[in-house]
Amino acid sequence: MFAAFKWEAYFEAFPTILMAFTKTIGISLLALVLALILGVIFGLMSVSRSTVLRAINRVYVEMIQNVPLLLQVFVMYAVFPLIGIKLSTFLIGVIAIGIYHGAYISEVVRSGISSIPEGQFEAAKSQGFSYIQTMSLVILPQAISIIMPPLAVQAANLIKNTSIMALVAGGELMYATNSFANSTSYYGPAYVVAAILYFILCFPLSRLALHLEQNRGRRRVKRKEYYNPAMTEFDEDMKNAVAEEGVSTWESSSRG
Repeated sequence: MFAAFKWEAYFEAFPTILMAFTKTIGISLLALVLALILGVIFGLMSVSRSTVLRAINRVYVEMIQNVPLLLQVFVMYAVFPLIGIKLSTFLIGVIAIGIYHGAYISEVVRSGISSIPEGQFEAAKSQGFSYIQTMSLVILPQAISIIMPPLAVQAANLIKNTSIMALVAGGELMYATNSFANSTSYYGPAYVVAAILYFILCFPLSRLALHLEQNRGRRRVKRKEYYNPAMTEFDEDMKNAVAEEGVSTWESSSRG
């Protein structure tokens, strides 16, 4: 399986694999941009005061999350041309994967916004902020630290899901790997290197998600220590004791 001549043949074809790898990166970046745009828009719609906007968000999220990504890709690849819409496999990958992960990112955004205490909204309203000002200046800056860890995980999942384009001759890494392996029967080198390349893209994102989550946990602990109820109660008791002592001293001096 890992004979030297197989590796030699693989590295002769490696420029083609490398081009496919860059195509995977291109699809991933553009799909992530689309997913972020859709995720933020529909995430804000999910916490909107408008019933219509919330309903539109739920329809989008439920339809996309409950239909397999593979089927969505096949619809764009095989059904759209029947109605006169022809897209390149590159565009199919960007649009299908972007829309798919946009639904998941919208839920991440919704969860992040919902985790902000209601008092923050009320405080902004009492200061005369509009809804847009409240979201952009008060709520979203606080929600970002909550959103970022699962967002990094979604980015890693998005990269891995580009491999599904191999089933429609997408020309990305998995397609090029399958083409080489099937034409030469040298499966070992092809799939080992493909796994390494996917790992190079996804592992930093998974570590970033863990790092962000740990940082958020440490900040939360520090805030709890700073706002320790026991210490607050102790401070209040000290203030009361000082006040009582002051009153007693004043009364003694008055009687004297």
